Parts: sequence; structure tokens; C-alpha cells
Amino acid sequence: MGSGEFKPLDEKFLIEYIQATPSLYALLGNNLQDLQIKEVGDGNLNFVFIVQTSSGSLVIKQALPYIRCIGESWPMTKERAYFEASALKEQGRLCPDHVPEVYHFDRTMSLIGMRYLKPPHIILRKGLIAGIEYPFLAEHISEFMAKTLFTTSLLSLTTTEHKSAVAKYCGNVEMCRLTEQVVFSDPYKVSEYNHWTSPYLDKDAEAVREDNILKLEVAELKLKFCERAQALIHGDLHTGSVMVTHDSTQVIDPEFAFYGPMGFDIGAFLANLILAYFSQDGHAEQGNDRKNYKEWILKTTEDTWSLFDKKFTALWDEHKNSSGDAYLPEIYNNAELQLIVKQKFMKELLHDSLGFGAAKMIRRIVGVAHVEDFEAINDAARRADCERLALNFAKMLLKERTKFQTITEVVLAIQNSYS
Repeated sequence: MGSGEFKPLDEKFLIEYIQATPSLYALLGNNLQDLQIKEVGDGNLNFVFIVQTSSGSLVIKQALPYIRCIGESWPMTKERAYFEASALKEQGRLCPDHVPEVYHFDRTMSLIGMRYLKPPHIILRKGLIAGIEYPFLAEHISEFMAKTLFTTSLLSLTTTEHKSAVAKYCGNVEMCRLTEQVVFSDPYKVSEYNHWTSPYLDKDAEAVREDNILKLEVAELKLKFCERAQALIHGDLHTGSVMVTHDSTQVIDPEFAFYGPMGFDIGAFLANLILAYFSQDGHAEQGNDRKNYKEWILKTTEDTWSLFDKKFTALWDEHKNSSGDAYLPEIYNNAELQLIVKQKFMKELLHDSLGFGAAKMIRRIVGVAHVEDFEAINDAARRADCERLALNFAKMLLKERTKFQTITEVVLAIQNSYS
């Protein structure tokens, strides 16, 4: 169905659209007898409809031309749906076990039809707030990051392939500019969009805005984010962009995807685990102090990086004689040199990840969009105590990230935040 123009979906129009789109209609058994539709878009930017019949199910996601939670006063490009669909297909090709399948994309309507991740799938962030352990999370997310980041980088691609992909995703500039604003700019200046747990964190927010060393470090990271087209990154890989069950992990919502620094994805995920860790004291109740759960979060943080390092370097070893233009085999032709190159690359990537992760933590406490991990703590004073610990850790990490040689040292520093 090509209406030739964009039109926001409602239930009636959605039904007509599905009936006129053979690939979607067939998934529902070409029959809408017992049709159920539910709008579940809890994000800031889109309509999300779950569509089910007794024969099948799917999700329809439509990008709106403004930020939904603010309204038409903050316009947003609906072209982002094209980049989201492109990234879902590309990441799905590279890591099919952890990305939902795309059935249909309509660029005019900014509409994606994709696999419905059925219950008991829930958003990972909600699971972390509820104190649920996911034994395969580190294994799965490290697999997703290793495969998607390695294969879209110059460790795997020729510069011709890479430049062509970079050029395509440069079109997602509006989403990149949103990140530049909310992650690297707003928290460090007075901005109408910033908020924090006031009055408790008033002084803390002011301290961020007056910290010269912090600003110098953030400037460096911002340039890296804007200039370094290292690999195809998800661009928003926090715990709200992952759906989980006990043994399934699915990465969704890559509408911020572009060619950027790998550490931005890795850092985003690690940072949101660390935020979840610092929020746990606010969710502790009588009979459950969440101590064991906090240990599990730290173990998962450590395992995520360690397994990523292992899988990423294994892919590198596997492809060391193939097409990637970064390290030509005729030059990097002995085991000693190959090892040094890998070690240098991975150390720099760890430092990037820690820096970007720290910046993501700071913006979630004193910037525009906060995380439910903290927001769900009703007692403001208690919430502020949790947030202050996280903020102080993040500021230290941003400034001193290059002093950490291993993820284990980072985890120790997190534990020492309480002393």
C-alpha cells in the first residue's frame, strides 16, 4: 500500500494498511477475524502497535515527526525510521539470534513491520528494577556487540565498502545531533531541558556545570563521537533497548544508528548496568537487601566486557588474512606484532567505552532524559543518595578512565564508591 504521503496511524487506518500489504496480511493468516491491537509505545519518539490474531502476530512501529512526550514543539525527523530499518536488517544479518526480524518497511509512512517478541519478553531495564537475574545476558549482548561492531569496521571491510556505508548513515545526522546535545552538551551548561532531584542535587548539578577538567574530557569524547566512523553502532544501546527472557536477549530500537565509535555502544550498555547497580539500594526492602543482586549486576558488567573482548579478538584472529583494510596481512605478518596490535586496540577501546559510559551516566542524572531505575524510587532523598553515588563515580571515571587497565579494576572502583 503506497498512499504516497505520511499519515499518523490510528487503529482504523492500521487495519486498512495491513489488509493492503500482502507481506503483513499473510503473517496474520490473511484473516482479521479475532484481531487484537494494542498501542504500547512507552518510548519518547514513536507509535508502537502489537497486532495479533489466532494465526500470527507482528509489531508495527511508526516514527513520528516530533518527540512524542514533548509534542510538536520539538520536531524530529521521521527519516530515522529508514535508518532504524536499515540497521535492524544489517544487525539481524550479522547476529540473527539477538535481533528481531524485519518483515516490511515503508519509507513514506516511516513504518516498520517486525517480529513481535512475545511474553515473557520484557524490557531489560524493568527486569533489573524488579531484581531478576538473566544468566545469559552477558553472553548474548557481548555476542551482539562483537559481531555487529567487528564486521562493520575496517578490521573486516575494505575502505571502499566502509566509505559507502558511512555515507549512507551520515543521513542520520539529526539523531546524532540529538545525542550531541543531550549527552555531550546540555549537562554541562544551563539548559531548559535539564532536571535533577531537586533540591538535593542542586549543588551536584552546579558542580558538573563548573568542572573545567570534566568539560575538557567531554570535549574530547564529543569529537570522537562526531568524527570517528569506526563501525556501525546501535547508537542507543541502553537497558531500555534490550528485551529479555531467562534465555533470550533481543536488541531493538536502533534508530540512532550510524558509523561512530564502538565504545559508544559498549559504554552505553555497561553504564546502564552500573546505573542499575547504584539504584538497587533504593529498591531494597525488608527481607531483601538486594546485596546478592548487586553482586550479580557487577559480575554481569565484568563478564560483558570480558566476553566481548574474547569474542571480538576471536573474530579478528579468524579473519586476520581476509579483506579488512585496517591491518594488511603482508605488513602485520608475525604473531608478536599481531598480538601487540590487538592489545593496543582493545585497551583503547576499553578506555573509550569507560569514557562514553561515564558521560551517559552523568546525563541520566542531571540532563533531560532520566532512567526509570532511579525515577521509580519514590522517596526523593533516598533517590538522590543513590544518584549522587552514581554521579560521583561517573565523574571520576570520565576523568581517570585511562588509569584503568582491566574491567576488574573498574568493578572494584564501583564497590569502593560506598566507602
